[in-house]
Amino acid sequence: MIKNTDSRYGLIAILLHWIMACIIFGLFALGIYMVDLTYYDPWYKGALDLHKSIGMTLFLLFILRLTWKAINQSPKPLKGPKWEQVVATATHHSLYLLLFFLMLSGYLISTADGRSIAVFTLIEIPALPIHFAQQEDIAGSIHEILAWTLIILASLHGLAALKHQFINKDNGLMRMIKPK
Repeated sequence: MIKNTDSRYGLIAILLHWIMACIIFGLFALGIYMVDLTYYDPWYKGALDLHKSIGMTLFLLFILRLTWKAINQSPKPLKGPKWEQVVATATHHSLYLLLFFLMLSGYLISTADGRSIAVFTLIEIPALPIHFAQQEDIAGSIHEILAWTLIILASLHGLAALKHQFINKDNGLMRMIKPK
């Protein structure tokens, strides 16, 4: 099934979820690798360009995911204590907010010098005409904090899904793996 039902996620939501999850963890790993590269390292520019291009691709997928979420129903929450449902909802909203501000800070780092972002050398994303003092450093610090926060929260989200699947035995994880 392509669309969500009241009990499961559909193929589009599942694909967007897992593709984005893989990209997010991949970008995090690439980011960790990049911070130790020196200016003269052969991968210094290549890793940075790849990180930016994949980050802009992630932004497109993020917009698609939000659009799909807006026009499609969501499955009903899993049965359980009210506090778990509140925490789950807050976690999902936090993941979306963290992701948005993480990508915004990445954009601000990349365009701090006024140059556009080349996405896989196919298109150019222009820089804003306005910059602020120490934009690259401030946005860089924010980007790092948000990246770690996102990875920690996403990992907890994954652990919660495993808890639902194997402890609660309510097929919570299967809702996001196999469409009906």
